[in-house]
Amino acid sequence: MSGARREQHPVFDSRVPAINKMWTVEEALERGRSALSARAGTDARREAAFLLAGVLGVAPGQLTLQRGRQLAEHERDEYLNRLARRARGEPLQYIEGRAAFRDLFLRVDRSVLIPRPETEQLVEAVLGWCRGKHGLSGLDLGTGSGAIAISLAREGPFERVVGVDISAQALNVARYNAEQAGVGAAVDLRLGSLFAALSAAERFQVVVSNPPYVANGEAESLPEEVRDWEPAVALYAGPSGFEVIRQIVDGAPQYLAPGGLLALEVAPGIADATLERLRAQGAYSEPRLIRDLAGQRRIVLAER
Repeated sequence: MSGARREQHPVFDSRVPAINKMWTVEEALERGRSALSARAGTDARREAAFLLAGVLGVAPGQLTLQRGRQLAEHERDEYLNRLARRARGEPLQYIEGRAAFRDLFLRVDRSVLIPRPETEQLVEAVLGWCRGKHGLSGLDLGTGSGAIAISLAREGPFERVVGVDISAQALNVARYNAEQAGVGAAVDLRLGSLFAALSAAERFQVVVSNPPYVANGEAESLPEEVRDWEPAVALYAGPSGFEVIRQIVDGAPQYLAPGGLLALEVAPGIADATLERLRAQGAYSEPRLIRDLAGQRRIVLAER
């Protein structure tokens, strides 16, 4: 391999031997494991398989049936590019360009947060509240990739879900995802900050949000892959981390129909502050707290 090719693939810097022949799938996996061992540790081979499967257009589990297959030159080069990106710390989902959420695969890029299991639980809590109801309208504040809005439109009794985001780039991602999921007509995407994208007369049975809830000073406590790669505007809320949640709690009563639901994903450290704000606001019934799969205080529900 030429020196120019080595410079294009910094993953070669002591982690992947130079190429002097075409690789089989098994050789590619082993070299990928070596390349990612410092970054991913015991998960290095699994991550290499994920990246190679994306290049070949197969599920990772199918690679075991193709161990002897030789990679074409363009497949090898794309795999090397992905290994280099991962070795620099870029999240797998951004490299692949998609992320799993419930039964969906959503397009993601650096303009949107990578959807997480905690947010899947938020959606599940809303859908549980919706059972037996019909003809609902919903509002998703900070929609990002559209994960929440699209899931509610696909799985719940919603005629319409409005998704609001301050980022035009994020809305482009959400629009693509809604169309791919077959709910483009039911998901109304709008550019703006929280309730500023709405008319004063609009009312919803559900207002839901996974808002920014990290305090500005807590950046160093975040995992490197989150801090260095995911959009700051979707992570940081202000000095306390509570600023955006406070705006939502105080503003939602104007747009919630009587008996409607406010559903929030929060940081465990501000769960108590969220509950106290809901009680003090005076427009909500007694709020309910749900713990996530790790036992953290994560989801807050309250009815208008």
